[in-house]
Amino acid sequence: MYQIYQHTEPFLLESGRTLPHLQIAYHTYGRLNSDASNVVWVCHALTANSDVFDWWKGLFGENDLFNPDDYFIVCANNLGSCYGTTGPVNEQGKSLFAGFPLVTIRDMAQAHDLLRRHLGIEKIAVLIGGSQGGQQALEWAIAQPEKVKQLILIATNARHSAWGVAFNESQRLAIKADRTYYGNTPDGGQKGLCAARGIALLSYRNYETYVTTQTDTEEDKLNDYKAASYQRYQGEKLVNRFNAYAYVTLTNAMDSHHVGRNRGSLEHALTGITAKTLVIGINEDILFPVNEQVFLAENIKGARLEVIHSRYGHDGFLIETRAISKIIAGFLENAAVKEQKHIIYSS
Repeated sequence: MYQIYQHTEPFLLESGRTLPHLQIAYHTYGRLNSDASNVVWVCHALTANSDVFDWWKGLFGENDLFNPDDYFIVCANNLGSCYGTTGPVNEQGKSLFAGFPLVTIRDMAQAHDLLRRHLGIEKIAVLIGGSQGGQQALEWAIAQPEKVKQLILIATNARHSAWGVAFNESQRLAIKADRTYYGNTPDGGQKGLCAARGIALLSYRNYETYVTTQTDTEEDKLNDYKAASYQRYQGEKLVNRFNAYAYVTLTNAMDSHHVGRNRGSLEHALTGITAKTLVIGINEDILFPVNEQVFLAENIKGARLEVIHSRYGHDGFLIETRAISKIIAGFLENAAVKEQKHIIYSS
């Protein structure tokens, strides 16, 4: 069910700027059980929305691992997005467009926690996120360790890499090269956003993906290649559903991700996580390479690391749901068995 939470008090951002009002769009599925122990909270990636049943099919759905019969599932739209939560282009109130303040991953986690409190949720049984969603889940589990029982991090990192920042800045340069971006209108920067999506896809996939799926079969072709058409199509598809100002805001937020900021170090920050943690990497991921998940697993106490293979690269976290579901099911079952043994021995 789609809902809106209105937080009417000022929302202080990590930068020191203040949002006078915060609106959060979110979906819930299923019902809380009698002891409120079945909460699954999903943090979504860059251009997704709060309807996790729409974009993470195979993992979330009525017939999937995380289903509304067994779990109370919550997914909130990210701060700075264009799908109902406060961002640079607002359906209500004054839109700030390019003047919208810097939002960090830490700010996003703080907004999630405001919604958690509004919903009366004391403990999250499973906190899960992939890519930028994983960054949010990680930040939240560090800031509020007592609230998260089990943490699942997929294709993500403790600090956004220089490689990732470079990809994001290249996309922002493309958007800002479109002079309509500076017009500060809801449809500003659309041609730039189309180009930015093409750049992003190169990091979401990889060489093998394109060679396997986008190679032309006509040997005498001289133009309009399949791969070129695919880039244009994906760019136009994003323009039809997203906003250039939100895209700039969210990529800047991703660049800000650094769990060690003002906490001593990355390693020290990760030791604050008390949740049972599963880290999943994708061997062919060039945007969030596996060494970043290894770092997480080595520095989060008791964390379990699993690596899958996917010719789809980083996008595999959305596509390889059968393999991911199997790994997560095993992790949850193992955690439940250990907890039951602990209860028996404690008795």
